Amino acid sequence: MAKIDLAKVGKNLLKSADSGEKVELQSLWQDQPVVVFFLRRFGCQVCRWMASEISKLEPELRANGVSLVGVGPEELGLQEFKEGGFFKGSIYVDEEKNCYKDLGFKRYTALNVLPAALGKKVRDIASKAGAAGIQGNLKGDLMQSGGLIIVTKGGEKVLLHFIQDSPGDFVPLDDISTALGISATVKAGQKPVCNDDVCTR
Repeated sequence: MAKIDLAKVGKNLLKSADSGEKVELQSLWQDQPVVVFFLRRFGCQVCRWMASEISKLEPELRANGVSLVGVGPEELGLQEFKEGGFFKGSIYVDEEKNCYKDLGFKRYTALNVLPAALGKKVRDIASKAGAAGIQGNLKGDLMQSGGLIIVTKGGEKVLLHFIQDSPGDFVPLDDISTALGISATVKAGQKPVCNDDVCTR
């Protein structure tokens, strides 16, 4: 886990998807622990599936006083994402992508984005998303990766700092529960078996 300068990253501004109000990232953990899921983009099919997966934890998180927050790197696709009901927490936009930079979420290049997007992990999740009726699009910044952080109340400690290596990387629900020291009763979605019929379309 890379070292995070919470004082620095916490000063970055996010825009509320509901009110349009700008708030500092650190305000999200001021009064309670928080799980912050950084999406690659709102139109990403794989990101939408990941958002729906992590949302399975929302009732347990809420019951334990933990806030669930999703952050996207741009507003493009936000309305469709909200209307699709993919995420059960609060949603914000990092318009300057400063949180993404400060947290080490890499940007792909024209040379490495295609192999990353066509990797087995991504194909597996895209297949699962399709089976669940979750669709996506190619609108927006295709080069940005994402990740997840879990921060204790008051920003005293970072419990988890996850950086995507591939667009198909995500934190298992059990790892989130374990990091927070809570027990969750939800069942993670089963990842599909990837075969030529499913994954080469």
